Amino acid sequence: MATLPATMTVIEIQGKGGPDVLVAASRPVPQPGPGQLLVKVAYAGVNRPDVLQRQGLYPAPKGHSDLPGLEIAGEVVAVGEGVTRHAAGDRVMALVNGGGYAEYCLAEEAATLSVPHGLPLDQAAALPETFFTVWHNVFERGGLKAGEWFMVHGGTSGIGVTAIQLAKAAGAKVIATAGSAQKCEACRRLGADVAVDYSAEDFVEVVKAETQGRGVDVILDMVGGDYVDRNIRCLADDACLVNIAYQKGSKVTVDMMRVMLKRLTITGSTLRIRPNEVKGRIAQGIATSVLPMLADGRVKIVMDSTFPLVEAGRAHQRMEAGSHIGKIVLAVAPTS
Repeated sequence: MATLPATMTVIEIQGKGGPDVLVAASRPVPQPGPGQLLVKVAYAGVNRPDVLQRQGLYPAPKGHSDLPGLEIAGEVVAVGEGVTRHAAGDRVMALVNGGGYAEYCLAEEAATLSVPHGLPLDQAAALPETFFTVWHNVFERGGLKAGEWFMVHGGTSGIGVTAIQLAKAAGAKVIATAGSAQKCEACRRLGADVAVDYSAEDFVEVVKAETQGRGVDVILDMVGGDYVDRNIRCLADDACLVNIAYQKGSKVTVDMMRVMLKRLTITGSTLRIRPNEVKGRIAQGIATSVLPMLADGRVKIVMDSTFPLVEAGRAHQRMEAGSHIGKIVLAVAPTS
């Protein structure tokens, strides 16, 4: 095994604020502890939680890296005690608690998957955060089944393009919202049965018309705010609303009578603080149920753009502009 360098280039959050607080710096290369892998990062995914962390709104969990970056793909270069499924030289993709914006990153073996043969590493780096999130929240928490109606907001985000495809592959009927006619067309190309331009249409009325007044069975929402009450109006009896973010605010007023009369479930989750055993169980669900869909083409990784690691600020600008369709990744040490 090649000797590792003593230091590495990373992207630090120096202060809090706009993309300009993302600054290249040098840090020691970390060493893997029990159950951990050290990965030489080829690509790192860029996600909305990275933006929130940069703004000071989503701090890293205690005891974990303060560097942004929640998903990576690359090559294992060292392993800690107790690691059994991976070895140096393996190509892996991992959901991490931070540290992805760096040349080397620690990953817990439980939340690490082997990169399927033929999947490029830039696409592999775009998989963990979104696929773990969608699988857990739409199918494990939301219980979406074939033949049911599903709605996702932000249909062209990384989460959205994943949710549309997985729901459609599972046999659900899909409604997606997006902010322009162009984005709505992209949602339809990905498999959405109905795409709602929220800048010109009321998704509550569209849902009512498309479902003949019945409503949808599962909603995946990352908007929050006034969308919560509107989502509740869209739900069918015995349906489920799953919130994974609150771009318009987490404090809302809800008419609980409507919840009671419809027998609704309102839930939500965040993955970053969950224990390794939970992430490991989700990873096994991905390996068993989702990776075969990638292999046979039922599901694809939708890529928007790639930026060099040292231009992480530009990647954040791209995300905050809201014009991206699919995943944004950072090229750290690009390889096939």
